Amino acid sequence: MTTRPNILFIMSDDHAARAISCYGSGLNSTPNIDRIARDGMRLDRCYVTNSICTPSRASILTGTYNHVNRVTTLDTHIDNRLPHVAKHLRQAGYQTGMFGKWHLGEGRAHQPTGFDEWSVFPGQGEYFDPVMIGPDGAETVPGYASDVLTDKCLDFLERRDPERPFFMMCHHKAPHRPFEPHPRHRHLHADGDLPVPETFDDDYANRAAAAAAAKMRIRADMTYKDLGLVQPEAGAEAGELLIAGRKDRKVPDIAPGQEIRLIDAATGKNFVFTDPRQLALFKYQRYMMRYLQTVAAIDENVGRLLDYLDAEGLTDDTIVIYTSDQGFFLGEHGWFDKRFMYEESLQMPFLIRYPLGIAPGAVSRQIAMNVDFAPTFLDYAGVRTPSYMQGTSLRPVLEQRADADWQDVAYHRYWMHKDDFHNAFAHYGVRDARYKLIYWYNDPLGETGANPGDEPPEWELFDCEADPFELHNRAGDPAFRDVFLTMLEKLDAKMAEIGDSPEHDNAVVRAQLGRG
Repeated sequence: MTTRPNILFIMSDDHAARAISCYGSGLNSTPNIDRIARDGMRLDRCYVTNSICTPSRASILTGTYNHVNRVTTLDTHIDNRLPHVAKHLRQAGYQTGMFGKWHLGEGRAHQPTGFDEWSVFPGQGEYFDPVMIGPDGAETVPGYASDVLTDKCLDFLERRDPERPFFMMCHHKAPHRPFEPHPRHRHLHADGDLPVPETFDDDYANRAAAAAAAKMRIRADMTYKDLGLVQPEAGAEAGELLIAGRKDRKVPDIAPGQEIRLIDAATGKNFVFTDPRQLALFKYQRYMMRYLQTVAAIDENVGRLLDYLDAEGLTDDTIVIYTSDQGFFLGEHGWFDKRFMYEESLQMPFLIRYPLGIAPGAVSRQIAMNVDFAPTFLDYAGVRTPSYMQGTSLRPVLEQRADADWQDVAYHRYWMHKDDFHNAFAHYGVRDARYKLIYWYNDPLGETGANPGDEPPEWELFDCEADPFELHNRAGDPAFRDVFLTMLEKLDAKMAEIGDSPEHDNAVVRAQLGRG
């Protein structure tokens, strides 16, 4: 047995907490992932600092916010000369491995460093027979991505030095779109009776303009490939292009009485619709079916890793974490995808098991963030947290001894204003135990390449206790003026603490509130 814990960090891509059965939604069953929660702790208020894949991964690795690590968008890749958690653990004697989705850039300047072994998918990677890149170049590996990744992780564990602890990052590409389940799971949820979220028909009234403008609607913005349907050999009449220069088209919405015929790509089954509502619900069921089918393969492979730890006598002395790089909309507000600071996108699942240090069956509602992961790993490994890291070790929370001074806000900033795919607006804000304040600054200087000044900045304030679905913006409500000012102070304090530059002018905001 090692004197310092092994650390097995398992992360999926776009896995919403609601699609993990221990979070209680009843959507699906994930018995192996649930084992981690049953034998350890579930965090209910773990939040991402930037709800998009590449920036979140940079924050997890470095323990810093994106304005510091400079990975603010999907196109700003990590400088692999930067220090990060794996480098510190390796220096301290840990064996380090990185397998699966890297998504922080490729080539000499961006490929993984600080790992004894690594093998990663280029870009998003493929579900079937994926190409994987390692120090010796690229190889095509037969099989399904979730299985292939786990095989590589198990091989690393088999060949490890048993006298030294290990730190392994196991990064699934699933359930990222386009959702491609393994045939062994295509029977799951095929009856089409998954529950429809209460907010599926959201009209985005009383919200910032960003909500209505987003191109993330299940009704209109999912492609034939997303839904496992045959794309017709046709032009615009078959649907809008996902993006100029690409061949993928969106499955169009229809007007009442208009007919659309769709074909299942796997079975050839035909579906005919003339009712827009029935078509929308069909798209929702197809989306959720395929999404949850890809999750099933993750759960099976988590089980393979946990079974290996059991068989090798490593369970007690290994910290096992399961998380995702951010949340994901599963039909809430009629959306798929992420990006927004709204709760379904902001919340990350986080489950952790360490029999020698964390009590089983525990649940925490303390605020945690992905920048806290790296300091937590170092803390348990007995390695001093370097001064550049901005997160805080979660060990007091995990050991249920966090005091009243524990961090009371999570900070989020999304920089990719009006990207071509999703048309999501730039924003930042804070969430405390009850309230959430969001500033849609909309990139007024055009720093991300969008047209400056095309949408006026807006504020949103939500009472997440009284309004958990975030349907009622209280930013302009006189009854919430004091709450707004309190949350504004928390936002200003957090931005000052981490060194991020605000886009809002407090004098203007206070004058508008009558408190100049």
